[in-house]
Amino acid sequence: MNVKDNSQKILPNKIERLKLFGSVEPGPKHKPTEKDKMSDLQNLQKDFLFELDAVGITNVKYPVILKSKLKPYTQNSIGTFTFTSSIKQTSKGTNMSRFMEQLELYSKNGFIFELNTLKEFTKELAERLGQRDATVEINTTWFYERKGPSSQIAGLNHADINLIVSYHQDSGYKVSAGLSVFVTTLCPCSKEISEYSAHNQRGNVSIQVSLTEDFNEDEFDWKYALLEAAESNASSRLHPILKRPDEKMVTEGAYENPRFVEDMARLVAADLYELPYVKSFEVTCQNEESIHMHDAIATIRYTKE
Repeated sequence: MNVKDNSQKILPNKIERLKLFGSVEPGPKHKPTEKDKMSDLQNLQKDFLFELDAVGITNVKYPVILKSKLKPYTQNSIGTFTFTSSIKQTSKGTNMSRFMEQLELYSKNGFIFELNTLKEFTKELAERLGQRDATVEINTTWFYERKGPSSQIAGLNHADINLIVSYHQDSGYKVSAGLSVFVTTLCPCSKEISEYSAHNQRGNVSIQVSLTEDFNEDEFDWKYALLEAAESNASSRLHPILKRPDEKMVTEGAYENPRFVEDMARLVAADLYELPYVKSFEVTCQNEESIHMHDAIATIRYTKE
């Protein structure tokens, strides 16, 4: 049996402890410390074989502020950012620090997750980089209130959303928005062939849309529109809080609205087709099958003429 020695230890000082674990004294330094005297390799100008379509930084996490048509009307979330621009064949690299400088400038009073802010940000980023274009993508989580259908007891659901804004000094802006949310689907085949009951599963609906140039975010809440396209075409919406009368309504409602993934994809596509500010869209519906080891998936891509 080992007995611990609990007697008081006399430790070496902090500097000696660091040396014990590998720290060494700084060596001689000969390179300049003033910025204007340092080598600037990334701004080197030569023929570097190819132009690069996108160079920048990704997986940048920063606080963002969301405005919502559904409660809570103003909410704080965390955005995951990707910043890129193209660079010419004659440029070796981009100025990485300028991406974060731009973000910090906009974040001082809170970064607003909205198109007007993002358009302004992207254009200024291209100018700060000295490039002809820039693209910014933000992924974040949007919360929205959902009440039980009978009890009306409220809780918060959430969906993953994104905005992608590209700016080019010649062609202007391209804007894309997306949403991914969980729903309930009930199998039509199971309902048809079974004497009683039908298997159901949790489904994920992912939507990405390209928005028209005249889209007005003050007039339309794209988050709400994409959410409604996904949830209203499912067998049932998901709820954070369900009492027994709520559960009865949700269960029976799902049974009355059976959906294959193919059905879901087509119905969501129809709703998106009718939105006047959507130019093109991609819809993917994926079910975590409850009676199989695999998932079921269906995708539609469509561009309006």
